Amino acid sequence: MKMTPTELAAILVSHRKWLADEPSGARADLALANLAGANLTDADLTDANLTLAILADANLTGAILTDANLTGANLTGAILTDAILTDANLAGANLTDAILTDANLTGAILTDANLTGATIWPGWKIVKK
Repeated sequence: MKMTPTELAAILVSHRKWLADEPSGARADLALANLAGANLTDADLTDANLTLAILADANLTGAILTDANLTGANLTGAILTDAILTDANLAGANLTDAILTDANLTGAILTDANLTGATIWPGWKIVKK
């Protein structure tokens, strides 16, 4: 079932509080969540659990996904321009046709990730043979 924008907003607020060590906060656990087409522009999802999440066609422009677990996530067609994916776990993730222009992938785990058709740098497309 697709998560509503209101539900997602509540989780993001709670996660921000958790990152700030506020007692009412909770780490974002979006494992298996259907976030297809969601607008997560500039969202701070540091250390969030997005295992097997559906983020197809989501807008993650400028999102902070440092240390996030995106194992097996579906990011087909997602926009990750200027996203920070430092030390994120993208093992087995599907990034087909994703836009990763100017994304920071330093230390990211990309084992078995599918990057077919992904744009990594302006004009650079990954072609799988």
